[in-house]
Formats: sequence, structure tokens, C-alpha cells
Amino acid sequence: MIAAARRRISALPQRLHRWSRQADRVGNRGLERAYPTVLLARHHGTRIGRQVWAWLWTILRPLLAFFFHALAATERWVRRVCAWLVRGATAASERVTPSRAAAVVVIAAGACLIASQFIDYRAVEIGQPGYAGLPDVAQAPTTDSRTAGSAHAYILVPVGLLAIALGVLGLRRDARRLGLLAVALGLLSLAVILLVDLPAGLDEGAQKSRFAGATAVLQDGFYAELAAAGGLLLSGLLYYARPCRIPINLSGRAASARRRRPRRRASSRAKVARSA
Repeated sequence: MIAAARRRISALPQRLHRWSRQADRVGNRGLERAYPTVLLARHHGTRIGRQVWAWLWTILRPLLAFFFHALAATERWVRRVCAWLVRGATAASERVTPSRAAAVVVIAAGACLIASQFIDYRAVEIGQPGYAGLPDVAQAPTTDSRTAGSAHAYILVPVGLLAIALGVLGLRRDARRLGLLAVALGLLSLAVILLVDLPAGLDEGAQKSRFAGATAVLQDGFYAELAAAGGLLLSGLLYYARPCRIPINLSGRAASARRRRPRRRASSRAKVARSA
């Protein structure tokens, strides 16, 4: 395996340089076309016209000089900023690798999963059919609100802590097995949410016999923990199936194959001498 040369991120400065060169060519072309006309008007004009032109030129010359100096300074400043941005992006690309980015997403998903366990995930709306067709300001009263962790004895809190620990290990070590463990935690979380929280959240329980028109609804906590579990699953897959950081080209493979190929033995002393 032969590592290819790392390319710097220089598309934006090259594009800006090309645009500035094009603008420079257009401006020079316009000045070259206007210069003969200005000379003819200066030499063949009347005395009053020459005096007016001389007076205007004394005013326009410092303004034009200031304009072109400011344009040159702006171009130098833009090039310098683009160079800084290129160096910063190159340094960030060396630090923020695909595996580290996926590990950060694993940590964020684990933290969101823990936070979602303390948010109400279900409630029972009373008299929901009577509020049909009314504006959103008028909403049915709710009762029997429960947090997401109460449905499964807060079992997803240690799962989120394990996910955070896996993400921290993924930042320090480059082991693809951590991605499989994160995928397993994501699948476990989805199983608990869909098999335990969803049926329990849609069950009215004793409120159906106490109130008329009682309907169980899912609230923000359910969707928050569902999104966190899905993010944990996807980030684990990304950590496991991240792209290779060493691009291999065809010429490198051919060179490696030639080096591994065994050399033929010389069949005579003359061939041995020539090879030596």
C-alpha cells in the first residue's frame, strides 16, 4: 500500500484569483479602448474644452488613484484571508478525521438519549373529539403525563452512559469494534422504545373509564428518544464503515506488485555477471 500525496484545499483561492484576473483584463481592455478617444478629444478639442478637461483631470486623478490603490489592497487582503482559511481547513482536516467525527456524534446521541428520559413522552387528552376543528390555541386538557424513563425503569440511562463512554474511547483509539458496540446499543434502544414505550404510551389505562373521550397521545419525549436512538445507530454504522484515510492509486498497487514479484534465477555464469 502506497499513500497518495495529500492535496491542499485550494479551490476557493484559485477561483477568486481567476475572477480577479478576469476583472483585471476587462478593466484594462476598457481603458485601452477609451485612451485613443480621450487623446483625440484632448488634441482636437477647443480651448475651453481643454481647460475643462485639465480641471476635471486634477480632480479625477487622485480619486482614480485612490480607487485602484483600494482595489489592490482589497485583493491582497482577500488573498491573505483565503490563505488563512486554506491553512485552517487543512489543519482541521488532519485533526477531524471521519472516525473522530462519528465518535463525536455517538457522544451527542448518548447525551440526547439520557436527556430524553426525563421529558414527558405520553399524556391522556380529555374530550379530544370536542376540540376537533377549533384553532390551535384551544387544546384539550391533558392528564396522566409520564416521563420516558418511567415506562422502562430508566434502563436507557445506562445505555446512554455506555454510548458516551464508547464515543470517548473512539476519540482516543481507532478501533472499528467500538462502532459495532454503538450499533448494538442503538438497536437495543430502538427495541425498548418500540416494544415497551410505544404500547405503554398509547394505553389510556384507568383514564378511559374516568373521563369521556380520553385519548392517549405521544409527546416530545418519545420522539426525542427515538431520534437519539436512531442517531446512535447511524453514527455507529458510520464509525464502523468509515472511508479509508490512505487513498491507494493504481500505480502504487502496480509498484507494490512488482516489488513482491520474485526474481528469476540466472541460467548461466554470463547472465549472473551481467545481472551483477
